[in-house]
Amino acid sequence: MSTKKIPARKDVPTKDKWDLSSIYKDDDEWESALKSLPELSEKVASFRGKLGESKETLLKALKTLEEASLQMESVYHYASLQHEADEDDTAASEKYGRVMMAYTEMETALSFIDPEIQSIDEKKLREWIQTPDYADYKIYIEKLLYFKPYILSEKEERILSLQTQTAQTADDVFSVLTNVDMNKTFGTVSVNGEEKQLTETTWSVFLHNHDRKVREEAYKKFYGKFEEHQNTIAALYSGSVNQDVFTMKARGYNSCLEKALYGNKVPVSVYHNLIDCIHKNLDTLHEYYTLRKKALGVDELRHYDVYVPLVKSVDTHTTYEESVEICRNALAPLGKEYTDRLCDGLLNGWADRYENIGKRSGAFSSGCYKGNPYILLNYNEDNIRDVFTMAHEGGHSMHSWYSVHNNPFMSYDYTIFEAEVASTFNEELVFEYLLKNAKDVEMKKYLLAMRADDILATLHRQTMFAEFELKAHEFVEKGTPLTPELLRKTYRELLELYFGPEMHFESNSDLEGLRIPHFYSAFYVYKYATGISAALALANRVLNGGDKEREDYFKFLKSGGSRYPIEALRVAGVDMEKVEPVQAACDTFKRIVEELKELLN
Repeated sequence: MSTKKIPARKDVPTKDKWDLSSIYKDDDEWESALKSLPELSEKVASFRGKLGESKETLLKALKTLEEASLQMESVYHYASLQHEADEDDTAASEKYGRVMMAYTEMETALSFIDPEIQSIDEKKLREWIQTPDYADYKIYIEKLLYFKPYILSEKEERILSLQTQTAQTADDVFSVLTNVDMNKTFGTVSVNGEEKQLTETTWSVFLHNHDRKVREEAYKKFYGKFEEHQNTIAALYSGSVNQDVFTMKARGYNSCLEKALYGNKVPVSVYHNLIDCIHKNLDTLHEYYTLRKKALGVDELRHYDVYVPLVKSVDTHTTYEESVEICRNALAPLGKEYTDRLCDGLLNGWADRYENIGKRSGAFSSGCYKGNPYILLNYNEDNIRDVFTMAHEGGHSMHSWYSVHNNPFMSYDYTIFEAEVASTFNEELVFEYLLKNAKDVEMKKYLLAMRADDILATLHRQTMFAEFELKAHEFVEKGTPLTPELLRKTYRELLELYFGPEMHFESNSDLEGLRIPHFYSAFYVYKYATGISAALALANRVLNGGDKEREDYFKFLKSGGSRYPIEALRVAGVDMEKVEPVQAACDTFKRIVEELKELLN
């Protein structure tokens, strides 16, 4: 049996690489653009202290800022994509290093812009932006004014900015501790008589192994090591939460949750509605774990049994080109213009298709205002999941494409709250298409089991994380310090609530609450749950609707940054201020569990 050799970047055929010429035709043109950045920064800086002089002066400054920012974004995008494609390439790494230095320098030089605009008399500024000349900058300025109630004096803002790097200490130390120091000490796991290294990366591989002894050994060794460091890690997380509370109080918000959601104009009720709705639907989640226990044939369901695939993978072989055609057919409800543009891009330069030495793992979509939206893949023809990955990243790219082509530069970029909607929407259409066209029961079982696990991981698990974050911050806001005992007790209660009576936990299972990196970016994870809720609701609306429903969805894709996310999704036909989208996602999960139960029985 031959082993497929991973090629060096230089040996990858041109047709399998992305074509970056839509940004710059070659490296020389990029060099020229990079060298122009200091001069552009100086042009913007020349307006310092003058922005409020007149309507004309501010407009000139904004046009100059737009030119500099667009050039910076393009230069960064080109260099970062080359770097991600081959981190072993010294020249690409050097380019990326230079562009990061240039980015930092420009950010520093232009930092006066936003606060100086916010200091202009608001009545006068609002009159200015109503004129046609300000059409491309109106939304940008309105969003600056939205933050004005929480902007402090120039001196206070400077003090806060000086501790920006210090504020990252807890996150930085947690990363070094878990990814470097601890990562060397987890030990090994015996797999088929061979000792294999246990690390943060291989941990998930072991937990997906069908041999229960492998899962148990990996789990106990992994959390045993976290238990040794529980006091240090709890102190780091406590430091992160205390930093959030400090910033919240300094700026005058009522809570850390309010501060985190304010920028996207998301009411705190959205967060609470999500948690409340998931609580009301936990019976289906518990039913799923009962089904999992039965399918795995275990006497007691353990925490290390929840990630192994419920149905073993079916043998499939889907070439890259066949995967593109699956996307074309599955996404047909969105119309020929959408599918032709996406599929043409996937086949002609948008995507970097396969693994090569030095290439970043996983997948992503990266778009900027200039050039095509690019997709990094590590496509595997023998893994049906990679078809879903292609559709997912394609959803991001088409969202970027429509945003760019329907908005001015200063207001084209959509928020993280919206980002997962278009991608997960595409995944749902691919799932429904493949399930409908599955040729045998085994494929149907595999697809249903995979989809159930995906929804569970994104909807239920992320909501549990979100609830833990909320409780931790509320403790500190009310003056209760976060001790290791309190954090573990709080997380264990959530584990027992979400997993239900079938689950038997280890004494240190609650240490999972101390190992989630996302917790150091507070109130981020809920967006995964709201994103999949909106995506499932919109996919159902488009699949069962007509031209109006499809056009409503395109209004969302075209919104870019012109609307706040709740408003943009409402235009698409889903209101995330109401509980119905989350309930609909729970109903979708229930339907899948019922279908899966019937097939497995």
